[in-house]
Amino acid sequence: MHISSRDAKRIEDTGAEIGAAGWSAGDLSDPGGPEAVVNAAIDRLGGLDILVANAGGPPPGAIEALPLSSWDDAYNLVLMSAVRLVKAALPYIKRSDQGRIVFITSIAVRQPIHHLVLSSSLRAAVTGFAKTLSAELASDRITVNCLAPDAIRTDALARLGDMDARAARVPLRRLGEAQEVGAACTFLCSRQAGFITGQSLGIDGGSLLGVH
Repeated sequence: MHISSRDAKRIEDTGAEIGAAGWSAGDLSDPGGPEAVVNAAIDRLGGLDILVANAGGPPPGAIEALPLSSWDDAYNLVLMSAVRLVKAALPYIKRSDQGRIVFITSIAVRQPIHHLVLSSSLRAAVTGFAKTLSAELASDRITVNCLAPDAIRTDALARLGDMDARAARVPLRRLGEAQEVGAACTFLCSRQAGFITGQSLGIDGGSLLGVH
């Protein structure tokens, strides 16, 4: 496994903690950043079976409060990082006998979140991209799925406000844990999930109100 994030020190510490085969620092919102991450993984691993794309979220705000430049930044961070990662990784994943692509999105793709107009819009675009890819890559036996979490205990969630209040709004009356997202992702990347593609799996403690 090769992992990457913007913060060189934190990704090094995390890589050592989880026993990753390699890690690298890179900004996925920069043109060339996703390609550099994929190239570093190939250099380290010699090939690629699985791509998990998990870009950070754009800033919160309502439409009137956000400058147009924030849309360009969010577009590069959320959507184009996913596109560039896939374009760079696909030649290698096609050589695998267990090709898997997983995008981490948000409950916002099904239930838009107040004051998160950038995330709600562009993560929905990633979901459309994933659904299209799932059909395009089916003949190569590559599965493409999304994980759509809500109220997961992370630093990003803490910056948005009162964690206890958020937990109280979840039907299970608690926050989700990062390990639970990881477990769901591991399943989608497994051989047992080889007949699941084009899906968006909610990890939300029952928060999604619609029937899907």
